[in-house]
Amino acid sequence: MKTWRIRSAILAATTVLLFMCANVQGAAQDSKVMGQVQFEGATKVERDSGVWVDGGYVGYLKELKGHKKVLLLPGEHQISVRQSGYDNYDQKIVVEPGQTKLVHVSMHLATNAVVPDATAKLKVTIQPGRAAVFMDGAYIGHASELGGATHSLSLSAGKHKIKVELPGYRTFETDITLIAGQKSEVKTELAKGSIEQASPDIKPTPQ
Repeated sequence: MKTWRIRSAILAATTVLLFMCANVQGAAQDSKVMGQVQFEGATKVERDSGVWVDGGYVGYLKELKGHKKVLLLPGEHQISVRQSGYDNYDQKIVVEPGQTKLVHVSMHLATNAVVPDATAKLKVTIQPGRAAVFMDGAYIGHASELGGATHSLSLSAGKHKIKVELPGYRTFETDITLIAGQKSEVKTELAKGSIEQASPDIKPTPQ
């Protein structure tokens, strides 16, 4: 009986070891096939800017590391970094197998930016915080950048259209009417969904 138990234990340990080796080999193979892209920004403006890869929103710059790191197939890719009030930072990069490509992002104030007659306040409270927020068709930031107890948007009074999107979640859209001198709030938690339900604003461009 003891011999049978010992053999079973040895067999189980061997199976686990082989499984771990297979996973390590698979991870090593993946790292050889895929290339990684790292983003670097000098200021808070860059670090809070939204990042698009090949037309698809992947998150904001300072979070794209660890389990959110960007792994891409080898070849040419289009990078676009966006922030409200700033010109887009657009760059084509070439990703090599098993290598890391470092992208230094530098945002510049838009010369043709129009400053609205801000007479109303809007507080945005949205989960997940990495979701992309659009106002009247323009990207204005990620949800956690815009939300919080001390954050609010200064906007012109009147009607505005808000859209919130994140790959893997259903799009949230709402129309609001802001009144001069008053503070309003948009609060929601995105429901799980499919990337197929995403709009072209965040959906990757077919290659």
